[in-house]
Amino acid sequence: MDVFTKKITDKDFIGKLIPQKAPFVMVDKLLHFEDKKVVAGLTISEENIFVQNNKFTAPGLIEHMAQSVALYTGYRFFLKKEDAPTGYIGAIKKAEIFQLPSIGKELVTTIVILHDIMGVTLVSAETKCDGKMIASSEMKTVLAN
Repeated sequence: MDVFTKKITDKDFIGKLIPQKAPFVMVDKLLHFEDKKVVAGLTISEENIFVQNNKFTAPGLIEHMAQSVALYTGYRFFLKKEDAPTGYIGAIKKAEIFQLPSIGKELVTTIVILHDIMGVTLVSAETKCDGKMIASSEMKTVLAN
């Protein structure tokens, strides 16, 4: 599988890799991709539907982590010249939110693929802001049939 470190920040291209559509898009850049790992980013805007009182909320952080997994899957399918599948969060285990980031901050989320079997992907996720870990989780995503 390909590895790249060139950032992809074209929002239209990113939008083609994930099933979510505006205003529900919670990733806006692909920072790193390799076989069992992806690093995705999001700059928090005041228009974001998960912003309250100038802070990005906990549900937004969880959705951002899940969409980072979707970005991994979508880019994998793009490399195979196939359409990105739709997926769902199957389970969230051990989600921890340490801090809510403010508008204008950039989230950098690293997803490590622990298991990927028959459309079920188990991952660990860590989200950083200004170099500090602000959220982590383990989640299971499931591809739709």
